[in-house]
Parts: sequence; C-alpha cells; structure tokens
Amino acid sequence: MTDVVSLGSANVDRTRYLPTDRIRDLETRYDWFPAAGETVRIDGSPELPTLEVERDESVVGGKGANQAVAAARAGAETAFLGCVGSDEAEFGVLETLADRGVAVDHVAAVADRETGKAYVFVDDAGESWIAIVGGANDAVDGAYVDRHYDRIRTADALLLQNEISVAAMERVLERLEDEPTRPTVVFNPAPADGAGPLCSRSAVDIVVVNETEHAALEKQLADFDGTVVRTQGADDVVATGAVDYQVTPPVVEPVDTTGAGDAFCGTLAALMSEGEGLERALEAATVAGSLATVTEGVQHAIPDRETVERVLENRARDG
Repeated sequence: MTDVVSLGSANVDRTRYLPTDRIRDLETRYDWFPAAGETVRIDGSPELPTLEVERDESVVGGKGANQAVAAARAGAETAFLGCVGSDEAEFGVLETLADRGVAVDHVAAVADRETGKAYVFVDDAGESWIAIVGGANDAVDGAYVDRHYDRIRTADALLLQNEISVAAMERVLERLEDEPTRPTVVFNPAPADGAGPLCSRSAVDIVVVNETEHAALEKQLADFDGTVVRTQGADDVVATGAVDYQVTPPVVEPVDTTGAGDAFCGTLAALMSEGEGLERALEAATVAGSLATVTEGVQHAIPDRETVERVLENRARDG
C-alpha cells in the first residue's frame, strides 16, 4: 500500500530571477500577472518584453509533483498521479520524479498536448510570483480518477491542489465520501480561483492556505468543518478547527520562497500517513517549509526527514 498519493499537476517550471522593481513593473503592466505569493492560471505562454534576467532556469515542477517529492523526502512511500505531455522526455519529468523517490507508474502521457508549464518570477528577497499554463494537466479528469481510484482509496494520505480540473477532484472526493475507511485528505487550494466548492466536501480533512489564498477563500473556509492551516511566511503557522495550534517557524534567510508551501504540504501528509498527531505533523511541516526557502529552486531545495528532525530536536532542546 502506498503511504501518500499526490493527485495533481506536473509542470516544467521556467524560473526567472529578477530585481524586485522589474517584477513590480510587470505586475503593474499586465492584467494577468500574479500578486506576490500568488499562483494564477493563464491561457497560454505569456508575451513579455525582453527581460534582462539575472538567471533563467527550466526545471521539473508543478504543485502535485512537488508535494509528492516532499512526501517522499519526508520518508513516505509516495505515488504521483497525473498527466504529462508529449514533450515530457525532453525535460525528464518522469525520470526526475522517479529519481527523487516518487512512483510514477500510473502517470498518463497525453500525445496531443505539451506538459504543463509554470512561469515563475523570483525577486531579490526570494518572493515568488507564479503563472501556470495547464497543458496536459487539463487531461486529468473523472475517467482518469476512476481508473486509478483503488490506489487513491487505499493510501494513508491524499494530497490535492488546484492545478488540475475541479471536476476531477470533485469526482475523487465524492467517491471517498462513501468509503468506510479512506485516506486523510490534505487540500492546498492554489491557485485559489475556483477552489471554493472543494472546501465544502466532507472528505477534505485539512485545508492549507497562504495569506493570499486565505483572503480569497475566507468565506468558504469559515464554513469548513475540518482543520484550516494558514501559513504566513516568517510569522506563525496557525491551525484552527478540529485542532487549534500555532507553530513559530525557525528563523532563516530566504532566497527563494517558491516551494515553501509544497514542502509544507508534502511533509504534513507524510507524517499524517504515519499516524502522527496533527500537532507533531504541523511542527515538522513548518520546519520543512522554512528550510525549503534557503536554497533556490523547488524540488531539490526540499529538506529530507533527517534534516527536519535534527532541527526539531534542537528546537526542543533549546526550549
């Protein structure tokens, strides 16, 4: 049995490191451009002026894939479910995930689409702005969910994000609601647009949001029966609902915050799959999310379980 399943997106991330004032100029100039810390969907590759970037990198990403890697790094037997395009081998998407400890044997290849893309802009302080193009991720539908439902149903924890169709997630949650036993479901509504209805599903146990997502979904989250976990950058992580708890992140010097939320969610799900209490899982996830910001990039910046545990031990000893 798989400990954690992440049903979601796989992207090729094109990351551009730019001065803060240049990104602010793009934010002002283009209606589609995300706000700081926000992920938005766009219809196609953005048309941008020639940018004098400090660096321009293309790596494997996507919230579903990133969170799967984070769960695997935290020690969970992890599978990723989703779709990639005809160009995945060019970027080594599946090979990279497999090398990082994630099972990819049920990922579908879509011949007539490209793998999803993400355009990530990172400023001098490590803050990120993200715009995504669905590509093959849009092929994850109810039929795909039904084909792989047994693998989802028998997992200990299920990770969901909002970079695949809401209909696909509605399908899996609808089926899980009728199960006598089911995985713990961790939902990260990023991007927030269209995610509201999923917060009302009884199969969702934990919703993890950052400040931007919390503001966008505040009304729906107020009616949510499970636990809402709100991450706030360097400020305390606050959990409310079934458990009321706060965790202060370790002090770090961030250089890239892009993968912090994914490291948090994947680690949280991994510990929940082990039967750890939510408070302990939140502490580990908070450390993992913080440590993921001190290295540029996303997947390779996610700390392993040993590193997280060492920080937790030091924090406990220091009081």
